[in-house]
Amino acid sequence: MPRLMSRATAVAVLALVSGACSDAGPSNMARVSFNLATQPAPAAMKGAAFADVGAPETFTDGSNTLVINQVELVLREIELQRAGVTSECTGVSDECEKLEVGPVLLDVPLGTTGAARTFSVELAPGSYDKVEFELHKTSSSDDAGFIAAHPEIVDASVRVTGTYNGVDFVYTGRFDSEQEFDLNPPLVANETGGTDLTLFVDLDKWFRDSSGALIDPATANAGQPNQGVVEQNIKSAVDAFEDENHDGRDDGPNHQ
Repeated sequence: MPRLMSRATAVAVLALVSGACSDAGPSNMARVSFNLATQPAPAAMKGAAFADVGAPETFTDGSNTLVINQVELVLREIELQRAGVTSECTGVSDECEKLEVGPVLLDVPLGTTGAARTFSVELAPGSYDKVEFELHKTSSSDDAGFIAAHPEIVDASVRVTGTYNGVDFVYTGRFDSEQEFDLNPPLVANETGGTDLTLFVDLDKWFRDSSGALIDPATANAGQPNQGVVEQNIKSAVDAFEDENHDGRDDGPNHQ
């Protein structure tokens, strides 16, 4: 079975409170599932069941080999914005539905194609044309409970383990990043069935320089020469979109 969330995160998901701005009761709520993917499924596999987590992922540039064994992300304040709203989510109005305040730890599925489910929540029915969340660097003052459950993720938003040319490494990303993605067409959540959002993580772009050559992840930790390059790569190599068939591809009209 996929190992996508820690035990503490699973407890947090059970306590999700969606629709802070809605008066709708449990009987007339919609459901949205939040999924993760690193590779789109082949066309022949579209519409398949949710993917199972497979083996580590391997990347090469012809001279160097990078093997990624585990990727963990800390997310906070996952929100959907109602269609037609022009202002940003403020948390005090009816503009947004909060899916999770967080922080939550997501264990990215590796070695598979298509999307793997992480969690599902209820929200008020409606149309939503934007999803927002934060890659969140934990802090001992604000996230003491989270850090107690995940001591390896202190003062970090991203953690990657693996080997580079056969040598073990641990990469720790120590940055915050606000992520915002348009949903076109808008995601429509209704009471009669669930809908799916996929966070796509393009790992192949994380540890490469502008020429496409691989970067040793150990040289991208705090204070190392490739810190800025890899941080920017991570921020720009994530996407979020509606994905009803779980194939890790955007369901929008320009992404068929």
